[in-house]
Amino acid sequence: MGFGRDLRNSHEGLLKLQDWELKLLETVKRFMTQRVKSDKEYATLLLSMTQQTEKQEAADYVSTVSKSWSQVVRQTEALGRVMRSHADDLNSGPLHRLATLIRDKQQVKKSYQNLHQQLESHNHKVTRSDLEKLKVTYRQLSRDANAAKEKYREALAKGREAERARERYDKATAKLHNLHNQYVLAVCGARTQQDEHRRCAAPALLDALQRMQEDMTLALKSILEEYCEISSLLTEEIVKVHQEISAAVEQIDPLAEYQHFIDAYRSEHQTHSGLLRFQHLCLLVTVETKLSLLELRHAVQLLRSSEARLASQKALLDAKMAAAAASPPPPPPALALPYEDDARSVGSTVVIILFAPPPPPPFPQQFFDVIPTSERPLAEQEWYHGAIPRTEAQELLRQQGDFLVRESHGKPGEYVLSVFSDEQRRHFIIQFADNQYRFEGTGFATIPQLIEHHFSTKQVITKKSGVVLLNPVDKKWILNHEDVVLGELLGKGNFGEVFKGTLQRDKMPVAIKTCKEDLPPELKIRFLSEARILKQYDHPNIVKLIGVCTQRQPIYIVMELVPGGDFLSFLRKKKDELKTKQLLRFAVDAAAGMAYLESKNCIHRDLAARNCLVGEGSVLKISDFGMSRQEDDGVYSSSGLKQIPIKWTAPEALNYGRYSSDSDVWSYGILLWETFSLGVCPYPGMTNQQAREQVEKGYRMACPQRCPDDVYKVMLRCWQYNPEDRPKFSELQRDLAAIKRK
Repeated sequence: MGFGRDLRNSHEGLLKLQDWELKLLETVKRFMTQRVKSDKEYATLLLSMTQQTEKQEAADYVSTVSKSWSQVVRQTEALGRVMRSHADDLNSGPLHRLATLIRDKQQVKKSYQNLHQQLESHNHKVTRSDLEKLKVTYRQLSRDANAAKEKYREALAKGREAERARERYDKATAKLHNLHNQYVLAVCGARTQQDEHRRCAAPALLDALQRMQEDMTLALKSILEEYCEISSLLTEEIVKVHQEISAAVEQIDPLAEYQHFIDAYRSEHQTHSGLLRFQHLCLLVTVETKLSLLELRHAVQLLRSSEARLASQKALLDAKMAAAAASPPPPPPALALPYEDDARSVGSTVVIILFAPPPPPPFPQQFFDVIPTSERPLAEQEWYHGAIPRTEAQELLRQQGDFLVRESHGKPGEYVLSVFSDEQRRHFIIQFADNQYRFEGTGFATIPQLIEHHFSTKQVITKKSGVVLLNPVDKKWILNHEDVVLGELLGKGNFGEVFKGTLQRDKMPVAIKTCKEDLPPELKIRFLSEARILKQYDHPNIVKLIGVCTQRQPIYIVMELVPGGDFLSFLRKKKDELKTKQLLRFAVDAAAGMAYLESKNCIHRDLAARNCLVGEGSVLKISDFGMSRQEDDGVYSSSGLKQIPIKWTAPEALNYGRYSSDSDVWSYGILLWETFSLGVCPYPGMTNQQAREQVEKGYRMACPQRCPDDVYKVMLRCWQYNPEDRPKFSELQRDLAAIKRK
């Protein structure tokens, strides 16, 4: 195997290889430079530490520990000098050689490009350009000879100037024969040149390039070997330093440690002085310990007093609450003592305990300060879901007695109680007359009071229905309009405007889709269907739902803010910066998100670059689920072509209204084409109708210029006319990830 034999048609690949190797060498160079810098900083730090240690005061006496410690400091200083020397050696050795190698490799690449261009130019001149010139001249001389021949025949027929015509004919024929010989020789030479180019010249250049590449690889190996040798922490110098440190530590002898001290203070006076020092130290320790213990005892006593005081207060409060719960007394006059024993003498202080009139059980207002549930506004009730559509309300009701209250879509300002009872969803209009809310019985001033009455007493909603409220359905995804603050306008959607906003509870930036107030109820239901789909999903490549604001008009859908904007605009804006690897990553992200939807039997129906978003870290997220459907069998039937994206839609969906994950795969193929064409509109130059007709005839778009062949093959698999022949999204994710790893 070799370049000359196996890579004759891989010029572009060789250039990419050389570019990749140069990038790798630059990375190695940066790494070595950082290593030199860090080693120098480490050496400086070690030397600074040892200098500061040496400046400290000397010990009062000599011991094995002090001697060992001095040796440790000296050897650490020696280690610092060794590390600095190694850093200098790395800089002047491997790093310098690596910089030279990079320059040589750049020169080799440049020389190879020039020689390859010269060979190709010469080969093209001999085999193409020169032959074309001779061919053009040959045709012209052939025409001239034929013309001279005709004139000669005419002259013979007329019997005038036949000789002169014959001479001209002979000259034209001679020129043609000469050129014919030249052309034959040129063809022979071109064939020889072509063979020589293929068999010798081009392989020789490639083999020479391979030898130089191998030589430079050997040089790089030598550089890295030298780097390993110099940067190793197992060199003889460093090992010796650590051996010296280890030997110094081994010299510490507890039995001999205090011999010098004993000798220094052996006399009575000296011993007395030493003992005084020792006693003084012990005295300091004893005093400090006693003070600490005294402070701790005092703190414990305070805590015990607080505990006793709180326990007595708790007992008294428990007794008063029990008495208030049993039989609430009438409100006492201000500052009166409800009971005789509420005034007690504690030492010289009289403690007076005052109680306000206790409210009805079970939650005394003066202790808990809680507003009763029925007194809260309607919008704050957990079971009030605002203006959600009837269909979505029905999906939230799943078991016997589940209930919620919503505002009617057909009649704004009218409220409806929705309940699951006896395996069916029932809807009751809340009647309002004479300033009272009711179903058919007792009226109440507010809807919360009405619902609280039926919920707490389990009184039926109507005698005919026999429906009883058991389980309030919390509004998990419902937000109040006051929970979000609208910011700048981001754009316009099918149902209204889209704003950047802020979620008040944690100041998180969000995207807010609004719905026009004057839209028909059926369009408002369609608007909220996107939220109904999204709230079931959690995937890094699917845009996340934060919540919906349905308490009043206009309705909001609050979603995570994806800062990169829509994928189509991103492609067109960044087309000069995007690399193939990045485009493949986007393709894999989209396939991963769609594979997740496929597993949930969700059909997107509008997959396109304009409906994807680019998040932080260039993560692609599937968005815009306004046309999506979730079907148990994964197939959805529709009729009509209203607002259908023709160029992105599969043939069976256009012809028969049959949507499935297979039709989403077709759209994904179009999304791939948009990605690698960097945002070009599909089927360029064709109208929607023309594109549809051409697809039916078997036409498929050509491979984009920057698209790898393997990716284009994936596109063609997505565009199989028969839906069953198209791959699943899980297969697409796997195959594209494998292409990306190549």
